[in-house]
Amino acid sequence: MNTETNNIEANRIATQSIQPKAQRNSRMRPLVAIRALKSLINDPEKTDQVFVIITAMSGNSLARTFARFRKTEMGKKILAENRNLLTTLLDRESLGNHEDGTLGQTYLRFVEREQISADGLVAASQSKEQIEEPKLKLFGERMRDQHDLWHVTTGYGRDTFGEACLLAFTYAQTRNRGLGIIALVGMIKIQKELGPGVRKAMWQAYKAGKRAAWLPQQDWETLLSQPLEEVRQQLRISPPQIYQEVFENYKLANV
Repeated sequence: MNTETNNIEANRIATQSIQPKAQRNSRMRPLVAIRALKSLINDPEKTDQVFVIITAMSGNSLARTFARFRKTEMGKKILAENRNLLTTLLDRESLGNHEDGTLGQTYLRFVEREQISADGLVAASQSKEQIEEPKLKLFGERMRDQHDLWHVTTGYGRDTFGEACLLAFTYAQTRNRGLGIIALVGMIKIQKELGPGVRKAMWQAYKAGKRAAWLPQQDWETLLSQPLEEVRQQLRISPPQIYQEVFENYKLANV
């Protein structure tokens, strides 16, 4: 699975990255995406092509998602308070004060184990063009910053396979065509190594994203203090059984 690791790591970052000026760049550019896709297939190390594909095919995805977000009661509250989720996730002392089994404690162990930080997504997702509208910018940043919370809540790991499954889940939640394309490419490449179970697992991830509560609008700051299993029940998220089975069988076969 090492050949796709760098590529899917870029996908992890791009999944919640801010899209530049959604109104001005809302037109999709399939020819640009096709060229980037060919380049990526020929050389998986060209992770910059991931961002090219997402930018070319996202269209007005961020604007549409934001329009839905700002109509929700929690969305209105978050925008009115100008919340900064990144600040909360970087405060490891406060995260460590949450009880064992809570989302906050589990998230803290996750980032420590993976040796990552929420601000690691920031630099990698920077675009030459920045969002100027303050509320849209705040929302785009919040989407970016909650990505690893989605990992913890859904149960999909940061391994190549887990990232691809989370892309499928995220596509179901956001309908971002760029993410859908990357998820499809990831499925084709990964199943060559892991077998047909990959397709089943990613289909399960997509259906899970459709069934789950809408994660972009969630009050993550409050959910951090709640038991993880209760959070999953509240958000209608079930364990990713097929992903876990396929990945465990792969590890056992390669011991």
